[in-house]
Amino acid sequence: MEALRQIPPVNDILRSEKLAEFRPFLNQPFVAAILDRVLADTRRELAQTKSLVSRAELTSAIAERVAHRIRESLKPSLRRIINASGVVLHTNLGRAPLPERAIEHLREVSTGYSNLEFDLEQGKRGKRDVHVDRTLLQLLGCEAAIVVNNNAAAVLLVLNTLAEGGEVIVSRGEQIEIGDSFRIPEIMARSGARLREVGTTNRTRIKDYERAINEHTRLLLRVHPSNFRMIGFTERPPLGEFVELGKRRNIPTFEDLGSGCVSDPIPLGIADEPIAAGSIRAGIDVISFSGDKLLGGPQAGIIAGKKLYVEKIRQNPLFRALRVDKLTISVLEFVLRAYLCGKTEEIPVWRMLQASAAELKHRAESFAGRVGEKAKPLELKSVVGGGSAPETYLPSWGVALDFPGISDAELERRLRNSEPPAIVRLEEGRVILDFRTIFATDEDALLVNIRKITG
Repeated sequence: MEALRQIPPVNDILRSEKLAEFRPFLNQPFVAAILDRVLADTRRELAQTKSLVSRAELTSAIAERVAHRIRESLKPSLRRIINASGVVLHTNLGRAPLPERAIEHLREVSTGYSNLEFDLEQGKRGKRDVHVDRTLLQLLGCEAAIVVNNNAAAVLLVLNTLAEGGEVIVSRGEQIEIGDSFRIPEIMARSGARLREVGTTNRTRIKDYERAINEHTRLLLRVHPSNFRMIGFTERPPLGEFVELGKRRNIPTFEDLGSGCVSDPIPLGIADEPIAAGSIRAGIDVISFSGDKLLGGPQAGIIAGKKLYVEKIRQNPLFRALRVDKLTISVLEFVLRAYLCGKTEEIPVWRMLQASAAELKHRAESFAGRVGEKAKPLELKSVVGGGSAPETYLPSWGVALDFPGISDAELERRLRNSEPPAIVRLEEGRVILDFRTIFATDEDALLVNIRKITG
């Protein structure tokens, strides 16, 4: 076919000025793959349209397509987005945003060398845990603490260390799944420990634990039901009874706190999340919790408790495989020190959770006025997210967008594909922007995107 004969040789395309900026790496396999796809698309289009264009025009058009696809392929996959969903700890959006000053500290530490595993006082090799261990001891009142890469790893490591080959007693109502198929029974199986469930789904008493203890019992496990709540005819032993049983029978106790709080969350309107220091004071031998949920830090699994057990966990060969790097340590140390110094306002998650309805109303009304008559401020309810406080709804304000000629689904799609992308809520045929999770510094970019989309 005459049109197909106009397709230029590959070398002519690669010599095009439209690809000049990419010349240093035009020999990379990914560029060859892009070129092959563009040529295949071009052949198909020419065969269908039978249009005749000059070879020079076709060379330029193909090179332009290749350049566009190269640029798209080189964009970072992990990008900043605007969270307008009202879910503060959005699991799919990276959970806790990190404090700016923590990132400054991270930059200072990571762009050069650091004393990650070097004791400056002794002039010899040290342990990386010391950078967060001291602060955790001060915050929680525990004897020892270590950090691994997430709370699932923490649970696995504790179970493997303290209960491998033996039985772990846990309430039937605490065999939870927290998302992405993380299930307590499966983690326990991987750890080498055997599950011994007691009680019923809704009611477990301390005598159920005691009756299940035998010569194979290695650990008593208590799990905070992070992402659900049971109400009605329910019963769970008080923490003090659980601790007392472990002491009396000489069996270590372990509590998986899930999200974990190191500061009282009640001022935030959250009343049903346990405080890590409270479990330590009650006498639990080992606790674990997440770093990137209510704590507001990086992804991490924090293990704290009695030195006897924490040191044993530290000596497990799995610990080295699960330990965190200097990036996590530097940010986590900053976040923990913010709590220690009473500076929770530096932690974005706490600022968002503390934002008053009046403050959010003012921002929503101001933004709606800038958008125009198709934007209406309205009262909303935000959620904590991240498997935390499932029954807590935070009074909030936002903006409803309703533009004639653009469906809610289409507007949502366009906002999601804008730069920066915005993740919104769809409710009752409208796009909703919840201002609890929108940074004030992102408002101008969001406004520009809305104006571009709606024209």
